[in-house]
Amino acid sequence: MPAATRARKLKLAVWKFASCDGCQLSLLDCEDELLALAERVRIANFLEASRATVRGPYDLSLVEGSITTPHDAARIQEVRQASRYLVTIGACAAAGGIQALRNFRDVKEFTSIVYATPAYISTLDRSTPIAAHVRVDFELRGCPVNKAQLIEVVSALLNGHSPHTPAHPVCVECKRRGTVCVMVARSVPCLGPITHAGCGAICPAYGRGCYGCFGPSESPNIASLAAQWIAAGATRSAIVRVLRAFNAAAEPFAAASKAYEDDQG
Repeated sequence: MPAATRARKLKLAVWKFASCDGCQLSLLDCEDELLALAERVRIANFLEASRATVRGPYDLSLVEGSITTPHDAARIQEVRQASRYLVTIGACAAAGGIQALRNFRDVKEFTSIVYATPAYISTLDRSTPIAAHVRVDFELRGCPVNKAQLIEVVSALLNGHSPHTPAHPVCVECKRRGTVCVMVARSVPCLGPITHAGCGAICPAYGRGCYGCFGPSESPNIASLAAQWIAAGATRSAIVRVLRAFNAAAEPFAAASKAYEDDQG
């Protein structure tokens, strides 16, 4: 980044689409780190924290949430055009989120059941990640994101470096913290072998299987893991259910869940 750019305060914008705001709260939870960043960064748009807004262009935009309405499909184009770097934060922005469960069913049926006047609802048939609509410079996984990783990404991009986040599965985090494998020791179903690291392996540390909050790891061998689950007594419907959670529409999870759903006849 040029010296002239470093001399001024860089504009950071945070945008919300279809989401629960949890990843934005992770940014607010950074507290001490944010104070250090405040010397170099001007918060130009962050409605979770302040009503004050500054017009773009923006040096860095953090985007939470998926695209679920025609209005948001147009709005994300505007955000991209106004941003030098655009980083998606969380499972909703990276993979469509829990709301992507609509992708496997008829949305019109859902709206007719939930809303008294479905005609007033303007929504898309699918919940899609930000990258399905615009170019994304970096995707940060998690539900919610890991705040240490979030600060790493923000700091790296604002200093002109490439961000670095782990690409290994959750199983590596279990090994590092000395957690006994819940699948091997107790036959507890766990998505750790096929899930991207970042959470610190919290669930296995408390004797529970990984829920896949950080999405599929690189080259996940879902068929092999599912075979182990079935050998331990799990049903195909149970496999479909666990794959269709926070990252249901992530391509490896979506394809595998559809295959096991079809295999049930």
